[in-house]
Amino acid sequence: MLRVAVVGSGPSGCYTAQGLVQRDPGVHVDVLDRLPCPYGLVRYGVAPDHEKIKSLQNSLRSVLEHERVRFLGGVRVGGPGGLPVERLRELYHAVVYCVGAATDRRLGVPGEELPGSWSATEFVSWYSAHPDAADAGFLRGVRSAVVIGVGNVAVDVARMLVRGAAELRPTDIPQAALDTLATSGLTEVHMVGRRGPAQARFTTKELRELGGLPGTEVTVDKAELALDTTDAGTLPAGQRRNVEVLRGWATQPSAAAARRIRLRFFLRPVELLEAGGRVGAVRFERTVPDDQGGVTGTGRYEDVPAQLVLRSVGYRGVPLAGLPFDPASGTIPHHEGRVLRDGEPSPGEYVAGWIKRGPTGVIGTNRPCAKETVTSLLADAPALGRAEVPADPVAALRAAGVEPVPWNGWLGIERAEAELGVRLGRSVVKLSDWDTLLGAARLP
Repeated sequence: MLRVAVVGSGPSGCYTAQGLVQRDPGVHVDVLDRLPCPYGLVRYGVAPDHEKIKSLQNSLRSVLEHERVRFLGGVRVGGPGGLPVERLRELYHAVVYCVGAATDRRLGVPGEELPGSWSATEFVSWYSAHPDAADAGFLRGVRSAVVIGVGNVAVDVARMLVRGAAELRPTDIPQAALDTLATSGLTEVHMVGRRGPAQARFTTKELRELGGLPGTEVTVDKAELALDTTDAGTLPAGQRRNVEVLRGWATQPSAAAARRIRLRFFLRPVELLEAGGRVGAVRFERTVPDDQGGVTGTGRYEDVPAQLVLRSVGYRGVPLAGLPFDPASGTIPHHEGRVLRDGEPSPGEYVAGWIKRGPTGVIGTNRPCAKETVTSLLADAPALGRAEVPADPVAALRAAGVEPVPWNGWLGIERAEAELGVRLGRSVVKLSDWDTLLGAARLP
């Protein structure tokens, strides 16, 4: 029997576990997560109004309920207070790290640290009920917001900023976030890209959703679209459809609406400006295409008023104590999923997902990524299986002061969230703090 630990219960971790037990009947997998809840970004990164994507939890659930897969939540690996990776390696024949890309990229401009300036990741964590997130007063006194970035996460946060209570109430959004968004005084959101519409990273499906929001007008500047001289006929289908949608909005007459989303292009943030002790505006430099796929500055500037700035310019992996790390790519060095130490494969250590390849692709991209890693691990299995490991690593975890949250504990959290929804006259409502989550997990 081969015992494998998979660190991380998001899509890459679940697909890795699934591949291992499907391809080798002698493999047993423990899926470890520092949170008491599984599913990673599917639970804590998908907007609450995207029920279809959130339904992916059902397929991940089937993996974690497999007879040779065991979920162990509340297990921190590496870093302060965490189980050292060296100790974890002693408990299993192999360890696969599927820890994602846990931080966001920075703008690197003056004023980025002003109150009111946040990463989109922090905002998403708040409305997704991540237990590490806090109500930081994101929307207090906010009339205008700027979202920097033109990917799907940027579209998500722009949409959530203007959603009304009637649309969010049927979702699992935590009650405090629902109340805050429902009473917000925000009337305008600017979503801004430094390049043109043909280079935007959002998908057409996500983009079109903005046009169907009740009480919200979407505007696009014709002059900014005209700056992009790319022949739409030469673009891939997805980008071509994006441009067509944007051009359609640019030609629509203005309509009366309580809230407005302005899609802006060819503007590069150069400074966040202070007003009254917090961010009050973003200074952008107008850019133009450089005919090499990038942009160049023009020396002309525009200040966009905003009391809230959310940067959505990409994720980045962070080092895990005890493992090698490439700071240039934000990944753990590997060859076909095998962790490399000083350029050589480290026996029994593997990676999959964003920490392996960087924050690229969609959820389904994790399948072939995990498959490659599983293939490497199973090829190494005869040698790995000769090592002596504990019959049950959970006893060793408890001896180290770690009390894992089992699958039944997660089911307790699910029950508590359903009961909270009933009390609030809603459907399921997420629990959003550590104490409540752990209390629900440990109820009989």
